[in-house]
Amino acid sequence: MTEALDALLDLLDLEQIEQDYFRGRSRSALVPRVFGGQVAAQALVAAGRTVPRDRPPHSLHAYFLRAGDPGAPIVYMVDRIRDGRSFTTRRVVAVQHGHPIFHLSASFQTYEEGLEHQADMPPAPDPESLPTAAEMLPRHLPADVAARLVEARAAVDLRYADVPPWGSVGTPREPRSQVWFRTNGKLADDPLLHIVLATYVSDMTLLDSVLLAHGRGGWAVGDVVGASLDHAMWFHRPFRADEWLLYDQESPSASAGRGLGQARIYTQDGRLAVTVIQEGVVRVPRRP
Repeated sequence: MTEALDALLDLLDLEQIEQDYFRGRSRSALVPRVFGGQVAAQALVAAGRTVPRDRPPHSLHAYFLRAGDPGAPIVYMVDRIRDGRSFTTRRVVAVQHGHPIFHLSASFQTYEEGLEHQADMPPAPDPESLPTAAEMLPRHLPADVAARLVEARAAVDLRYADVPPWGSVGTPREPRSQVWFRTNGKLADDPLLHIVLATYVSDMTLLDSVLLAHGRGGWAVGDVVGASLDHAMWFHRPFRADEWLLYDQESPSASAGRGLGQARIYTQDGRLAVTVIQEGVVRVPRRP
């Protein structure tokens, strides 16, 4: 396990301060707010701590309410909505400075047999043939920005199948983006942990396809400003976040200062593991 992955797992290991109350920390981010994927992952950890281990999450629905302060702890309050024979429902509110900053609803299910079908995995290059972030980012970004982005993502091996938004500024193209990802190190055999890590990564690149449609480089180059508004995930089949996963993303719409991204996550052998949908604020900065 790498030092960066060990630090991320420590960040996601919440402190229990009372029954159904947990406290999390943050770390510095590229922007002066808490990374949305961190809050979503920590909230899912909090919910999962109140659910039997044989009931992994099958879906989550979340709203980002306020920008999180990376210099202050986050308290996660879990509400035990329902414990049924097959399904368990939890609601989590993340609080900072006396105000809610994030709201999560998650549903957990005991495994059962059922009907099976899935959308086919789209064509994608072999992840091992693609450049690493450390190799690719300096080609398209100033050295200081590239170094900070590589450091922020050091726990994850994330490889773009094509040129990222900041590498094609000014050239609109099809609003589709593919990345392969896996953690930079092996993880324990805990299904919740793998789902939590995928949740963390899912907020890194999902709105890239919105930017591609308009030839915008995004937050890394400052030609748009934005933030996540809401985030939903459905977990269809077991997977490991320490093995290659294809994140196939597209944007069907952008309007009214918002952009929508939708995606599917596949295992390397072609199993559909996760479906993700996110809407975010995507605004062109006003000129002074």
